[in-house]
Amino acid sequence: MVGRALHHVSLNVTDVRACVAFYEAMGFREIERPQLGFDGAWMRIGETGELHLLGFPPPEAVGQHFAVHVDDLDEALSVLAADDITPDRISEIDGICRQAFLTDPAGNQVELNQPL
Repeated sequence: MVGRALHHVSLNVTDVRACVAFYEAMGFREIERPQLGFDGAWMRIGETGELHLLGFPPPEAVGQHFAVHVDDLDEALSVLAADDITPDRISEIDGICRQAFLTDPAGNQVELNQPL
């Protein structure tokens, strides 16, 4: 096996601080980021999952997204609603998972995924 774990996902965002607030509402926390010569922020969820927000215009959306595991989708959506974050759509893949798709302030899609 070459890989052993996912290290990070990078997303281009137009407003770094607005996206930091969005992902903090989802349970991410901002972590230290080295000086890289451009605007951005690094975030962590859980022990090792990282999200790198890069201060560049996002590419045209063609379905790319990443998913965050949740234990209870309804509870997660209730918590996010308190920050005025609502899903674009909610669906279920029979016997596999329930999922909700959200859009961050830069237009990137994020899936909340509750395994069944």
